Amino acid sequence: MGKGDGPHPLLIARHSSPIMFDIGFSELLLIGIVALVVIGPERLPKVARTAGHLFGRMQRYVADVKADINREIHAEELHKLQDEIRSSVNSIEQSVSQELSQGSQAVSEQIHEMVELPRQQITALEVGLAETLPSAEAPQPQLELNLDAPPADNTAAPARNIPA
Repeated sequence: MGKGDGPHPLLIARHSSPIMFDIGFSELLLIGIVALVVIGPERLPKVARTAGHLFGRMQRYVADVKADINREIHAEELHKLQDEIRSSVNSIEQSVSQELSQGSQAVSEQIHEMVELPRQQITALEVGLAETLPSAEAPQPQLELNLDAPPADNTAAPARNIPA
């Protein structure tokens, strides 16, 4: 690379970095010399200490702001996740309640088929039997065994030979 080719690639990369305060050693040395001339050698240590404390406070403040922003971003992500979980729980709850209602409806239909329909059929059979059976006032034919009649005369029966 010659002199007319433009700036060095490292210099371009160094100045295009996202760092807010990109101060090198030569800039710090220049600031120190100006401060020594303007402030003087007696007050320079006290001013440097104060500047260091202020710089430290500024760094802590920036770190606190970054932490707050990160917490807010994290809280927002948690709220989104919570909303997603709530919506999925609601959909699951709706599907379960729908399945339960369908299941209870099917069970009630089966109970109706198992209990009520046979009950109706029995009632219909009872009504049909009552119509076909003779009424209770009509005499019922009975088998007569003549158990309470006096014994008949045995003279007509052949005599038995009983050995004496």
